[in-house]
Amino acid sequence: MSPGDDRRLISSGGPWEASAGYSRAVVVGTSCWVSGTTDAGPDGRSVHPGDPGAQAEAALDIIERALAEARLTMADVVRTRIYVTRAASLSAVLAVHGARFATTRPAATVVIVAGLIDPSLLVEIEADARGG
Repeated sequence: MSPGDDRRLISSGGPWEASAGYSRAVVVGTSCWVSGTTDAGPDGRSVHPGDPGAQAEAALDIIERALAEARLTMADVVRTRIYVTRAASLSAVLAVHGARFATTRPAATVVIVAGLIDPSLLVEIEADARGG
């Protein structure tokens, strides 16, 4: 088996995947790395402008679909990275994260950033998962 034989790419059809040359997720063996995920619609703008909690929910839904395609679940997530553009968004975003990962409790990092790829996007979430 050559080194790349067990590497699978997952696409969500997001607006930047093809043009920027990345995948929604990459699966190698029983591990999956999900790229930074927002609630961007086909036009690249937020589907839930001004609502960081709804953006976090939508991003986690997209992550969950990518994991399902990788034959994993949210219970397999071992690490998340959360990027927010405003400190005021933290309570809403962390409430969503806390509800979705109440029992899994992955290692997590939260970073406040100057901005994301479009100003309407307030939240971006990455996830790493490992199956058993």
